[in-house]
Amino acid sequence: MSILLGDREYFKGVGKIAYEGPESDNPLAFRWYDENQIVAGKSMKEHLRFAVAYWHTLCGTGLDPFGGPTLFYPWNEKSDAVARAKDKADAAFEFITKIGAPYYCFHDVDVVDYDDDVRTNEKRMQALTDYLAQKQKDSSVKLLWGTANLFSHHRYMNGASTNPDFQVLTHAGAQIKMALDATIALGGENYVFWGGREGYMTLLNTDMKREQEHFAQMLKLAVSYARKNGFTGKFFIEPKPCEPTKHQYDYDAATVVGFLRQFDLQDDFSLNLEVNHATLAGHTFQHELQVAADAGMLGSIDANRGDYQNGWDTDQFPNDLMEWTQAMLVILDAGGLAGGGINFDAKRRRNSTDVEDLFYAHIGGMDTVARALLIADKITQKGEYHKIRSDRYASFDSGKGASFEKGELSLEDLFSLAAEAGEPAMISGKQEYLENLINRYI
Repeated sequence: MSILLGDREYFKGVGKIAYEGPESDNPLAFRWYDENQIVAGKSMKEHLRFAVAYWHTLCGTGLDPFGGPTLFYPWNEKSDAVARAKDKADAAFEFITKIGAPYYCFHDVDVVDYDDDVRTNEKRMQALTDYLAQKQKDSSVKLLWGTANLFSHHRYMNGASTNPDFQVLTHAGAQIKMALDATIALGGENYVFWGGREGYMTLLNTDMKREQEHFAQMLKLAVSYARKNGFTGKFFIEPKPCEPTKHQYDYDAATVVGFLRQFDLQDDFSLNLEVNHATLAGHTFQHELQVAADAGMLGSIDANRGDYQNGWDTDQFPNDLMEWTQAMLVILDAGGLAGGGINFDAKRRRNSTDVEDLFYAHIGGMDTVARALLIADKITQKGEYHKIRSDRYASFDSGKGASFEKGELSLEDLFSLAAEAGEPAMISGKQEYLENLINRYI
């Protein structure tokens, strides 16, 4: 058995997933994702930078608030934490190479189980860092980003970097240091902060101003440490409005942009945006992408979807072509993702228990995103979509409208212009036409 597969093959009966084209009926093949196809000057592989998420793919057990695990893995059989983690890494890289993703990403505790002793955890992570480095070398798979899980352990019930107890905050710092060490050693291109419990359940016992200042200070310490140790990539913050806390400080893209600017962190940080989190914040995914792009902070994506009838973070695999086409139009206009990629922060359903189901889920997600890229590129090439939008603002391209944008008019000038011109004509926004236009290409 090769080093890449380890001592056993975990996904028997499934070979390397190949591109077979739109006419293929093979459920274990790509119909739209052809990594070498050139779209808008780059290959699909370069545009999309797909990453397999360690947590849901290798660690997700199918449990929910009303029932226990339904997914059981052969790589979890050994009692020793490091040996068990190495088996998981074998399974991870077998899956990643078979699905053909160029990247992966992880939380620290997904890679290897931690206990309550910081130094023991450091030794475990160092052992797995060495093991993953060899896996990366053998497979050419790269680390898109690493992060620390600062929300699952009971010590973080009141937050991590925003915890009112300084001793808890020190443990958060220790985990961030270890996760950064692993990310740097593995050549990780980015590092992510998700403030899973950085927020409050009630303001009655919360000093919100102080907590956000503590969060900013922790981010500054992380940047300083990482830069000092050779990390040149981007830091990402992932917005989410609520769940598990009532209100999380990284509520949505606009909130995070404001926070980063307030604490002078905008040069080192961009945003990692999740579809399901946009839904929970009452926004479309397109809206969140546009906010980040307009601020110059569009970094990376967690690809999934929510259930509009359910109202919580269901993390299903993406399959909505309209949603993703609109997203790709924003991404293409922004010049692509700045350093990040598209990871599948998505889990198969708890009753999808066959080995093949994990492949079907990723194939479907990758094909959806790839097809949306192709559609968005065709729409862009035709030019009608952008022309309708630009024509809508044409009155600001010359004359007094251009003077206003340059700051050359006063409020008195606007009054005089309005009085002279009288009531303006009504101009259609053509919303339905544009929606039909996108559907026409789909």
